[in-house]
Amino acid sequence: MFAPRDPDDYLLSSERRVIRVRRHWSYLIWDVLEAAALLAGFMMISYLLPANAGVIQNVLWYGALLVLLRLAYFIIEWWVERIVVTDKRFMLTSGVFETKVAMMPISKVTDLTYERTVAGRMFGYGTLIVESAGQIQALNRLEFLPDPEEVYDAISELTFGDKKAQAERFSMIKAQRAARGKKMVP
Repeated sequence: MFAPRDPDDYLLSSERRVIRVRRHWSYLIWDVLEAAALLAGFMMISYLLPANAGVIQNVLWYGALLVLLRLAYFIIEWWVERIVVTDKRFMLTSGVFETKVAMMPISKVTDLTYERTVAGRMFGYGTLIVESAGQIQALNRLEFLPDPEEVYDAISELTFGDKKAQAERFSMIKAQRAARGKKMVP
């Protein structure tokens, strides 16, 4: 009831999902470091206070609890957010309490730019900039994508590739998945 919907629930029956990922875990590094620094600060202040400063001690510990709750919210928000690419559109589903779905048709894509910083190469993430016909879409900059080369190649093939070859490729992938499913059933 309170759990967000699965992104596949938003797909049409005629759509084939090509990619479904969440942002790379390094997306959370800044939030984790910030929480660790605040917690260390609270603990240090608490340690330096005299023993008879009970009210201030309580305020510090409640502050530390709020920092932990805030970090937990950011982690849950990261876990729920999904980037989905189908043969017809891009989708970004997000939201812990309020579900948001941003969508852009693949047919509107005019240019793809792929960026990868040194940190991105070390940790395995990158940024994909999707441009459409003179418009800024909700999905124009997808940051912290895991395996960005794979995502870039798949989107390039969907956007600029041969449509007949794509249909054959996706039907072969679908047949392979079905065959694997049959082998697993005793």
